[in-house]
Amino acid sequence: MPYATTADNVKLYYEETGKGTPILFVHEFASDHRGWEPQMREFGKRHRCITYSARGYTPSDVPSDTNAYSYLHVMRDCVAVLDQLKIDKAHLIGLSMGGYTALQVALNHPARVRSLVLAGTGSGFERDYVAEHHKSSRAVADLFESEGSTRVADTYGRGPSRVPFEIKDPRGFAEFLTRFAEHDARGSANTSRGFQGSRPSLLEFEGAIRKLTIPALIVVGDEDERCIESSLFLKNAIAASGLVMFPKTGHVVNLEEPDLFNAVVADFIGRVEAGRWPARDPRSIAPNAPSPIWNRKPA
Repeated sequence: MPYATTADNVKLYYEETGKGTPILFVHEFASDHRGWEPQMREFGKRHRCITYSARGYTPSDVPSDTNAYSYLHVMRDCVAVLDQLKIDKAHLIGLSMGGYTALQVALNHPARVRSLVLAGTGSGFERDYVAEHHKSSRAVADLFESEGSTRVADTYGRGPSRVPFEIKDPRGFAEFLTRFAEHDARGSANTSRGFQGSRPSLLEFEGAIRKLTIPALIVVGDEDERCIESSLFLKNAIAASGLVMFPKTGHVVNLEEPDLFNAVVADFIGRVEAGRWPARDPRSIAPNAPSPIWNRKPA
């Protein structure tokens, strides 16, 4: 089995297929490397595609120390996979936790990123919700430890933003839950406590995000309420970004609407590689536009 080894000696399992410009897929909290299969099959026809399981997700290593699961550890792991495969620069495509990680790579190692796809990225973003998000993530960690992955898959895995997936594609949703229930409970608890329960809000990086020049596509479902405002923020903050919202869609956009997701991402990557995804023209910005919602003070 192929593994990349990190600076702190954690082995990360990865898979790859295809030839061409590299694409690295970075999975969400409730998934693993298998959650990108529809994209690996499609984009592998014309790109070198890599997917990996984060630390804490077998067959990758499961460190026992919660302190080894910070967002910085996870960001460095993403870079370690690129290093292992001798990839200087890649398109990064991340969902949720993976989107946050891809963005951190862009902020800390911009030369390694050709473009960004940030899907369902930034939950817990709102200033008045960060503490609650951290608290609920730590509660999920406790549930993993007390009742195991199967129980969490049946509760967290059926959360509000995942209901649209279940309604739309019961078979695909059942496969998702089965994979989620197979996760290592200790690794998931450590991830939920060390990463999800501790990572800063995107607003803490606003200054750095506004300096990014990397082309970005932001994707969000219209029934994924916790990620809509953060997606609007990312569109506003990243100069060379575009935003697409999928109708009647929740959090797991790449599995819930694989054909639509693949089409918009393929168009984006094609434009980037043709040099046709520029920064926003200042002339397109309306004068006296309303203040963004994240900057508004409560009445």
